[in-house]
Amino acid sequence: MRHLTLMRHAKAKQPSGDMTDHQRPLNKRGVRQAEAMAHVLQRWQALEGKICVSTAVRTRQTFDVIEAQHLERQLDSHVLLDDALYTFEGEALLAWLKALPDTAKRVLVIGHNPALVELAHWLNDEAPPSLPTGSVLHFTLPETPWSAIKKGSAELAGGLTPETASYALFKGRAGELHPTKRDTASRLHEALAYQFERVKALKPGVIAGEDPEFLHQYRVSLRRSRAMLESVRSITNVSGLKKRLKQLKQHASATSDLRDLDVFLEELNHTEPPLSAGAQQSLRQWLQGCQRAEHTALCQQLSAPGYLEALEEWQRWLASETCEQALAKLSPKRIQAVLDERVVRHHEDRAALSLDSPDAAFHELRKGVKRIRYLADLHPATSKALLAGLKRRQRLLGEHQDLCVRQAWLEAFSVSKEGTSKERQECAEWQVALEAQKQPLRKKVLALKPLARG
Repeated sequence: MRHLTLMRHAKAKQPSGDMTDHQRPLNKRGVRQAEAMAHVLQRWQALEGKICVSTAVRTRQTFDVIEAQHLERQLDSHVLLDDALYTFEGEALLAWLKALPDTAKRVLVIGHNPALVELAHWLNDEAPPSLPTGSVLHFTLPETPWSAIKKGSAELAGGLTPETASYALFKGRAGELHPTKRDTASRLHEALAYQFERVKALKPGVIAGEDPEFLHQYRVSLRRSRAMLESVRSITNVSGLKKRLKQLKQHASATSDLRDLDVFLEELNHTEPPLSAGAQQSLRQWLQGCQRAEHTALCQQLSAPGYLEALEEWQRWLASETCEQALAKLSPKRIQAVLDERVVRHHEDRAALSLDSPDAAFHELRKGVKRIRYLADLHPATSKALLAGLKRRQRLLGEHQDLCVRQAWLEAFSVSKEGTSKERQECAEWQVALEAQKQPLRKKVLALKPLARG
């Protein structure tokens, strides 16, 4: 099997003065795009074969940025700068491809549109209609000579844009919520519609799985929507709202284990755990296997007809008269009443805790704080003191929950058949050490002063 990866150069500056098209350099966003795609190309093993680059400045700089991300390897030893790749015609690019030596099993081409798009569609008519700057397409081809490649003979194995590989790049394009309405009902509707669009827009990045921040922001949008709708339901009965809330909860719950694994693995990458090298490797490999399985399951759910139907129902409900009438019943005074009620309940729940309370009780307290904060963020009259108190509580309880998550996964590893008995014992001992780390956090939570009034 042969592998062909097509990459369009990253975003370049427009020509100015006497600058020719061939001389156009990358702009700042283009550099960030190339940096984001370096990991993708490495994971696809696209950098392990023949790398062929147009001689244009923007394509050469795209390769230079990618190479700089892989300091452990010298890529320039097998890169080919070729004037023939500075072409915008698909037929010319196809002729170049057919002239490749048959010894080339993996080929990465960094070139230009529309030649790349035309070649992609010749190889497989299901290729995307456009290829934005910095984007890549990965094809697999039969083990036949390059000169014998036939139209439609390639399988599209993958495709990514920089904005689905990097949340930072996505965020720069997505924009923030800037309410344009003053009345409470309209502001709430704008916020709900914004979070709905965020869920849809974040989905490709979640499925790509390159940047865990997509999943985190996806969960935040689901939870913010749920907090707002729970507030509506606490004030008035609304037809169909209970079903919407149940769906939001199910969608968020389906991401919990994957998010916990992402956080734990990120922690292992930045902090040296109290484990031997062998135990670290065994644990990391086992966690990565669990991560892949959870991500596969989530992708299947996000692509299932039921999920798509639920999104359509949600969109119809947001546009319905029922939603409009329900939001019209809200007012700053009623929202404040819900906030006050939740703050009182939070204080009662915290007062019922002790140093010996189960982890689940602290976790429930944390979820309650999140719901209060999501609603407080939406309410324009919320005091800075209340928001500061909520953020402090969320941070403390979040640190406690992270320790609990590590303990849970270490326990799962210890009872699994992975690793040696000694490595599993090391992980069990780490669990005990984590328990000791939780106690100071519990004391800080119990010592918190009451939240300021909103």
